This record gives sequence, C-alpha cells and structure tokens, in this order.
Amino acid sequence: MLGIAPIERDPASILNRLSHVEMYLSSIEKMPIRRRCEWLSVRLLIREILGEEKEILYRENGKPYIADGSYNISISHTKGYVAVILNPQKRVAIDIETISPRVKNVMHRFMSNEELENTPLTGEIVYWLLHWSAKESVFKYIDESGVDFREHIYIAPFKPLQGEWGIFHAQETKTAIRETFAINYYIADDFVLTAIG
Repeated sequence: MLGIAPIERDPASILNRLSHVEMYLSSIEKMPIRRRCEWLSVRLLIREILGEEKEILYRENGKPYIADGSYNISISHTKGYVAVILNPQKRVAIDIETISPRVKNVMHRFMSNEELENTPLTGEIVYWLLHWSAKESVFKYIDESGVDFREHIYIAPFKPLQGEWGIFHAQETKTAIRETFAINYYIADDFVLTAIG
C-alpha cells in the first residue's frame, strides 16, 4: 500500500482530523512549523491508507517502524509532499524528490561513469533524479552503514516514462547477498518517486 499527499501548512487543521491528538502533542511541541506539518501529514496519510491511525516509532538510526508491528513502513518527504509505503509481510522502501536542476551539481557524487554515459539526450534532470531517488530507496531497504551510492548501488539503463508507473532495476554490492531490486517509479510534473516492495 502506497500513498502520496500534499503537506498541509496548518498543523491545527491536520490535528483536527486525527483522533489521538494527545499522543502527538508532546512529539511535535518543539518542532518548527514546517517539520510539524510534515510529521502530522504522514500520520494523516497513514490513516487515509489504512483507515486507522498507527503509532510510529524510530530506531536509533532514524528508521521508522510501526509500534504494534502490524506493517513494515517507509516514509519520505520533499518540498510540498509526503509519501508512505506499508506492507504487512515484506520489507519496503520509498523516496520522493522534487524535480530541480540542482541535481546537476551533485550527480557525479552518486552516479557511476557508466550510469552517466547512459543519460538520455532529453529529460536528463528527471533521469538523474530517478537515480538518486532509487539509490535512496535501496539504501533504506538494505539498512547498512557505509554505503557509497556510486560504488555500491548500480542502476541498469532504462527510458523514463512520464506520468505513469514504470519499473527499472538496481543492484547493490554492499552486502553479501548482492541483491537485485525492481524499482517502481512514478514521474509527476513536480516530483519523482521510487519504491521497493
């Protein structure tokens, strides 16, 4: 189960639509407004997906988990949006990124020379962002420290499809498993999203 929602700008308005307000107040009281809105929007999105609220806790490394163990969860946010993926059995990972030309300044840090050589003649910003997003999703999924996105995660060549769900493949070489992943992706007008699970 996967959901994407705009981040609302009024924390009080979001709280009015949540049932367990007392459970959230102590967590959000010291957060800046922007972070508070992201945090509450995630809880509201989970309620919309599942039809009920779930308490989310965080491990020492910052990875979220559902307190009652009913679902595996991954959360992501970017300018204006939150995204959540849940699965009762399988591990999951998700990442959402705002489409921005700033990726051009950092692509050499996370893409191998081979990946860069496969860049299409048009739509390169989205192509590079999908690489970044997919590598973030793989990183979240394998949950290992010391992952070098250039060295340890490889994205196979693909042609991005605008406005519909697509799949491309990634492989990680950081763990002994050296797992291959089918990366589900979506390209909207202002964001890209990748998910595993």
